[in-house]
Amino acid sequence: MSIDLEAGDPPQDPEELEAFGAANPEIAPDTTVGAVELTVADLERSLGYYASAIGLDTLEKGSGRASLGAGAGELLALVEETGARPSRGHTGLYHFALRVPARPALARWLAHAARDRVSLVGLSDHGVSEAIYLSDPDGHGIEIYADRPRALWEGRVFEQLTTIPLDVESLFGELEDPATEPFDALPGGTVMGHVHLSVASIPDTVAFYRDVLGFGLMAELHQAAFLSAGGYHHHIGANTWESSGATPPPAGTAALRQATIVLPDSAERDLVIARIEAAGGAIEDRAAGPTTQDPSANTLLLALAV
Repeated sequence: MSIDLEAGDPPQDPEELEAFGAANPEIAPDTTVGAVELTVADLERSLGYYASAIGLDTLEKGSGRASLGAGAGELLALVEETGARPSRGHTGLYHFALRVPARPALARWLAHAARDRVSLVGLSDHGVSEAIYLSDPDGHGIEIYADRPRALWEGRVFEQLTTIPLDVESLFGELEDPATEPFDALPGGTVMGHVHLSVASIPDTVAFYRDVLGFGLMAELHQAAFLSAGGYHHHIGANTWESSGATPPPAGTAALRQATIVLPDSAERDLVIARIEAAGGAIEDRAAGPTTQDPSANTLLLALAV
């Protein structure tokens, strides 16, 4: 997420957004996002990076595929396609975002990054959260972040959402000594907080995620949209900063294979599927569960909470 608010932007909290259009379907408030699956060019290289730089554990490893997490649950799946090239200028993943459970955990991760010379792309304070950005060896974007207390932004996401430099000194103030703070892995309780997509069209994306799936539109500005379930600041981000009118990544590229929307139960999933089909969308049944595609051909697995 990387946006700036300008003076004069109209306030658009969820209540105001609802007033601008007809009543929309609402996805279950306890809907979340889950594991992201990516193509990588060299599985061993990626496993080394995600272990040493990010702090994810390898949960399972098979022929050309590995599952990673922070504890028991899968957060990331990597599928090897030897020699795959980074995907640029196409739709797909902008970044996946791992949310750590508390601010000290974010400080601990940043201290590790500084100490172990992990290359970073950016450090931002978004008002609703504090975030660190980086890129894996295949060019996949990663965000590691901690939320600000929900009471500070709930119901006021558009008003609070911003991008200013991260106050590293304040963050390191959570630790007794950042230089010696131990770090072995991301802590248990780390989850996939949101997925930010590169899309071809913001209006088409909003029409799908809000009007069909039922996510609430929390903010739409500067060629980007942020949508969520249950009033969260965002579970889905989308932008056209590098992908306006773009096509999906071609074969042979390291790209997003699928993101996961986690629904609370089969009844809710059936409702979402019915809305997709009523809107003319296709559902494909796979071993992991039903999948669909958004208007930019990003594949979504419709999973159930466990």
